[in-house]
Amino acid sequence: MPPEVLYYVWATLLVIACVISWCLNFFALPGNWIVVALMILFAVFVDGPEGTREIGSYSIAIVFGLAVAGELLELVASAAGAAKQGGSRRATVLAIVGAIVGSIAGAAVGVPVPLAGPAIGAIGGGALGAFVGAYAGEAWKGKGTAEALNVSKAALIGRLLGTTGKLAVGAIMLVVVGLAAFL
Repeated sequence: MPPEVLYYVWATLLVIACVISWCLNFFALPGNWIVVALMILFAVFVDGPEGTREIGSYSIAIVFGLAVAGELLELVASAAGAAKQGGSRRATVLAIVGAIVGSIAGAAVGVPVPLAGPAIGAIGGGALGAFVGAYAGEAWKGKGTAEALNVSKAALIGRLLGTTGKLAVGAIMLVVVGLAAFL
């Protein structure tokens, strides 16, 4: 197989693997970081054909910076939602744990609906898990029902906004990976 064709086969596999990795973000897993790792591995182990541009350090730095930005956006949105309503540190930690458990459970519940079911289930389950976790944290601290509900609603909304922001940043990362691999 000619080296040019082999390079583009590997580049296509890279993009497919990155899209699959990006989908892990729906399940509160580090999909954006796997995209960064895949891009680094591709840059190290796959040589571009003579006279073409390979994935370089600038592209990797951009994708890395975007991954950091996505994590910060998700963290700030989730924490800001709970903190805005006076949530405790315990509520914040339990909201994060609840979001992870809820995402996995929601994805499992959504499996019967082809394609979109697991993704929608994971997002909704993550938001519901954040709500339940924040509520449990506030109740554990001895706060009243009304206050716990306010913090929980804020955690739910923050989780939805944070996940949406992280997914958007991840989509931009996919575009950068595709451009870097094929241009």
